[in-house]
Amino acid sequence: MELADKTIGLMLTITSLSIFTYYTFWVIILPFVDHDHFIHNYFLPQEFALIVPVSAGVVLLSFLCIFIGYMMLKSKKKSA
Repeated sequence: MELADKTIGLMLTITSLSIFTYYTFWVIILPFVDHDHFIHNYFLPQEFALIVPVSAGVVLLSFLCIFIGYMMLKSKKKSA
């Protein structure tokens, strides 16, 4: 079990670092590269640089609120 936890933790760390590196390069470095450079083919248009994280945050907060509400309703039923 301990090996599986370490593997999952390693995969989550690698995924997080990859997403962070991709987003950082996309938002900070890419605007200074010529628009006809081939590297622009690997990235979404610049407008999505704000849309993607905001929508991900809204989805995350929605799931968090639903989970908290569900747990509050569940604990209220147990105490009654």
